[in-house]
Amino acid sequence: MPETKAARLDRVLDQLRLYEHPLLDFSARAKGDGVEVIIQFKDKSIPVHTYYFDLHPRDLDHPQFEWTFQRQLYDALHDYFVEMFIRTPQDRALRSQEERHLKEQ
Repeated sequence: MPETKAARLDRVLDQLRLYEHPLLDFSARAKGDGVEVIIQFKDKSIPVHTYYFDLHPRDLDHPQFEWTFQRQLYDALHDYFVEMFIRTPQDRALRSQEERHLKEQ
């Protein structure tokens, strides 16, 4: 039987309490019939964006929620850390290409 919005949020908050990270804070809030998980960098002096991901009712009501939640959280952490790069080799190639284009003009 599907859970209520409050019960779904409580379930996610209970899971998040099981995770502690030296760099990140975790929280969640209701979003429609689902839940939005929020990942924030603890050091507010570093200008890093906040990461959000949604958990849908079908995931929240799944009998294996705890395991699927962990997989989704770890996938989100991977994405978040990759998005934190301020420079990558691909960026450098793009900048070089743009510089060549400007020189040709």
